[in-house]
Amino acid sequence: MRFARMTLMLVLALSLLAAMPAMAGDKPGKGVTLKPARATWNTGFFQEALVRRALTELGYEVKKPKDLANPIFYKSVSLGDVDYWTNGWFPMHNAQMPKDWQKTVAKVGYVVKAGGLQGYLVSKKAAEELSIKSLDDFKRPEVVAAFDANGDGKADLTACPPGWGCEKAIRFHLDTYKLRKYIKPIKASYAAGMAAAMGRYKNGKPIFFYTWTPNWTVYMLKPGKDVVWINVPKIVPSEAQKDAVDRMTVSGIKGAVSDPVKLGFVASDIRIVANKKFRFIRLKRTEFDGWLLS
Repeated sequence: MRFARMTLMLVLALSLLAAMPAMAGDKPGKGVTLKPARATWNTGFFQEALVRRALTELGYEVKKPKDLANPIFYKSVSLGDVDYWTNGWFPMHNAQMPKDWQKTVAKVGYVVKAGGLQGYLVSKKAAEELSIKSLDDFKRPEVVAAFDANGDGKADLTACPPGWGCEKAIRFHLDTYKLRKYIKPIKASYAAGMAAAMGRYKNGKPIFFYTWTPNWTVYMLKPGKDVVWINVPKIVPSEAQKDAVDRMTVSGIKGAVSDPVKLGFVASDIRIVANKKFRFIRLKRTEFDGWLLS
């Protein structure tokens, strides 16, 4: 409920009004059509649907969202081909923004501020039996063998498909920590990859996957009970992460193998990203609640 409430509250910061000098009564969006986009990961659909509903309540005509890969969205919103999406993850997505994006694009409000966690998890039973605390443990032959589902001599990591920001981050980790010989990232559809991992888990097999929150994966596989968050060997920020390196180690994470845990990813801000051709007006919370409940 906290996540849903925070998402709805984004409209306090996002009232996209095209050339309107003031709010038009109770429906400030009347006569304005919006063209949203949506990320290709299905856990991002939820906040898009909530914001679309809220904007509709405010009088906007909101078209069906276009599903776009990150770089394509950021290029499209900068050109005005789409108006906004609710799936910006920062600082991770900074590297995917086009040159001079600030001229036409704005980051607006927060779905979750510093609450978008990312990291690597393994099944708890395997972590305990094999004493897995970090990615470095995957250099041990017995660990590789336990997670090698297809017999190619490498541990299988359910990772991210090309075009996602996390795919680039995982690639950086495998190179930085010299893990290419030991870990193979599975880059197919994330939903399909996790479905396969869930099947292995139900059959008593060890699993190793990347995930983020909020996400259905840590609802189905509960940290501390079914799976555990593990560390990266040491914090080595990429160029995009250097300004937020303090957010790459997180305390108080339920189901982590240590406290704090070195996640290796910045605890991200999830934000709306929109084209500047619309004017941003900060609405009072009481006014917003009134529109939603009317």
